[in-house]
Amino acid sequence: MRHNRKINHLGRKSGHRKALMANLACALIEHKRIETTLAKAKALKSYVEPLVTKSKDDSTHSRRTVFSYLKNKEAVKELFGVIAPKIADRPGGYTRVLHTGFSQGDASELALIEFVDFNEAALASGKKEVKKSRRGRGTKKAAEAAPVAEAPAEPLTEEKAE
Repeated sequence: MRHNRKINHLGRKSGHRKALMANLACALIEHKRIETTLAKAKALKSYVEPLVTKSKDDSTHSRRTVFSYLKNKEAVKELFGVIAPKIADRPGGYTRVLHTGFSQGDASELALIEFVDFNEAALASGKKEVKKSRRGRGTKKAAEAAPVAEAPAEPLTEEKAE
């Protein structure tokens, strides 16, 4: 039984696991999206989200703390310079794990892990969302709620007043 075994050891000793997570986190920060196995993606999510939360506070202490996990100066610069300002107002849930299929060799589950605010396709499609009924057509209320655009009335100016 797995009582009180909260982390997935991924079949590795602790030093190897820490190095693996640091390398995966650096790759994720650099590329904003990586594909790996589902187990590694889930482990990486719990590893990287506290680091992103620390990056919101741009202080020397938080930079040194994040560097002790990542061990890569360029990744720390990218995290504090590019990623942190973009996710500053988000209260959590910085990453998304999407299942992509199975590996050809050993049939392990593959997953795509990405930063939520850096996926332009998902951001663009989320804004154009229209409420639909169960039958696939738009609801009547949504059609009635959208008012017909009318030409704005011209303000009365001094020349027209005379």
